[in-house]
Amino acid sequence: MSRAFHEIPLPLFDPDEAEATARPGKLPSYIKDHRRRLRTRFMEGGAGAMPDYELLELVLFRAIPRQDVKPLAHRLLDSFGDFNRVLAAPAHRLAEVQGVGDAVVQELKIVAAAAQRMARARVMHRPVLSGWEALLDYCHTAMAHRETEQFRVLYLDRKNVLIADEEQGQGTVDHVPVYPREVVKRALELNASALILVHNHPSGDPTPSQADIAMTGQIDAAAQTLGLTLHDHLIIGKSQELSFRASGYL
Repeated sequence: MSRAFHEIPLPLFDPDEAEATARPGKLPSYIKDHRRRLRTRFMEGGAGAMPDYELLELVLFRAIPRQDVKPLAHRLLDSFGDFNRVLAAPAHRLAEVQGVGDAVVQELKIVAAAAQRMARARVMHRPVLSGWEALLDYCHTAMAHRETEQFRVLYLDRKNVLIADEEQGQGTVDHVPVYPREVVKRALELNASALILVHNHPSGDPTPSQADIAMTGQIDAAAQTLGLTLHDHLIIGKSQELSFRASGYL
């Protein structure tokens, strides 16, 4: 990414100058200079050259164009832990942080949606088993930083091409209701031949519970009865995942 920045000279558009021109009053010079420095450093070195709070500032610039957003960036990180968890936080939780209004929530959710869509594009309508790393990246982007459990089912056709990615339920910090009959019924509706179960553990530890193991067994039994293949059940933790197949649970 940073290489492209160096190779293609881009005109440096200053949105703060445009904002100051469009509205009465003058943007304080220290804010303008700080924002210009951050934008320049980002364009020259990419996101890898910036700590979480500075990257978050860049996102907040658009939502709050005429204030110093560094204190808010730090409050968000103090509340949620890191950049990814800020983006993944529910809107109502974000709104509890002092200084967060509708514009900030919207901007954060736009960035989160863009990241998920880019990751999803790498796996949809492609053979999943030969692109396993891309699938894991997508699952981590979509689920690893959530505060509550989410259960998703990936439905595959006869060539193991991903034809649907559907959320089956959301729950609490340590439980999500799953109905094996509905999972299998939906597979038949989609004319799927195989499926992969995915859910996250907000605690960060992907070790399966006894309930996880029992539920997986129920879905596997129901799938086999109808000639469907359950390839795997992935549990997504904060920094790693667990595969039921690789761990011997399937």
